[in-house]
Amino acid sequence: MVVINQTTYKYNFLVHNMAMLFKDAKKKLLGSNIAKYRKQKNLSQNQLAEFVDVSREHIAKIETAKRNMSMDLLFNISSVLNIPEYKFFIFE
Repeated sequence: MVVINQTTYKYNFLVHNMAMLFKDAKKKLLGSNIAKYRKQKNLSQNQLAEFVDVSREHIAKIETAKRNMSMDLLFNISSVLNIPEYKFFIFE
C-alpha cells in the first residue's frame, strides 16, 4: 500500500502545474518565433497558410499558442520560410 502524505501531494501538484506553465510559455514562444520569421520573409498569415495548405485561422492560432501543430506542419513551415527547424525553438 502506498501512502501519499499531504506534503508530497502538494509538491507533486506544484511540480505538475509548473511544468504545464512552462509548456504553455514555450508554445507561446514557438508561435512568436514562427510569426517573427514569417514577417521577416514579408509573408502574411494568408500567404503562409496557402503555402502549407492550412487555413489562415490555423496559422493565427499557432502563432498565438491557441492550437498545437503537427511535426509535419512545422517541417512545412520551416521549408516555406527557409528557416532550420531548430531556430523556432531558440527562446529569447
